Amino acid sequence: MIDLNILLANDYLDLTDTKFPAGSILELRTGAPAGAENAAGGTLLVSIVLPATPWVAAAAGVKARQGVWSGVGLAAAGTGTNAGHFRLKNAAGTRLIEGTLTVTGGGGDATIDNVNISQNQVVNVTGFSFTL
Repeated sequence: MIDLNILLANDYLDLTDTKFPAGSILELRTGAPAGAENAAGGTLLVSIVLPATPWVAAAAGVKARQGVWSGVGLAAAGTGTNAGHFRLKNAAGTRLIEGTLTVTGGGGDATIDNVNISQNQVVNVTGFSFTL
């Protein structure tokens, strides 16, 4: 196992600011992650454009979201569909991160207030962070 000191870990994590700036897109999708090197899996339920200042500075080896991240359930996705994973991509779609998605307190890599998403439902991201 490679061990980084906190200063270096924070430097790596702060690259998130340039790789996933404001305008990057967080997609909430059904099913399990397909893998960042693969085509997107599942059905797109919600697409959230990251706000003007999406991240706080990394501290103690943790990089977290900042501000309100929310979006509205898409009409084409249907009603009562469970979100299972997220895909974060920069505006060009060339940088990708995927992970699990659960309701707040459910232990996912990211959390939202309700995984059972209906058309026009506002969905709020309650937790999203990276740890090194």
